[in-house]
Amino acid sequence: MNSITLPARCDRAAAEAIWPELVAAVGNGATRIDGSAVEHIGQAMLQLLVSARRSGGGAVITASPVLQDAAGLTGLTAELFEESEL
Repeated sequence: MNSITLPARCDRAAAEAIWPELVAAVGNGATRIDGSAVEHIGQAMLQLLVSARRSGGGAVITASPVLQDAAGLTGLTAELFEESEL
């Protein structure tokens, strides 16, 4: 399983920087995304994470409390996380 670690600040610039790595990883099967250090997350990164979950082998996301809260506020909890991940 491929692995990607998200930075503490997941804004548009971070999404643009991580996108090529994520595309390469998702194309090779399931991907583990470590978001346990996320302290700030924006819409662009949330969209990228949804795309990763829907693509290829999918993605398993480990979330920080901030990432969990953002998913809840935007109605993306079920889209981003499996029950066993929370």
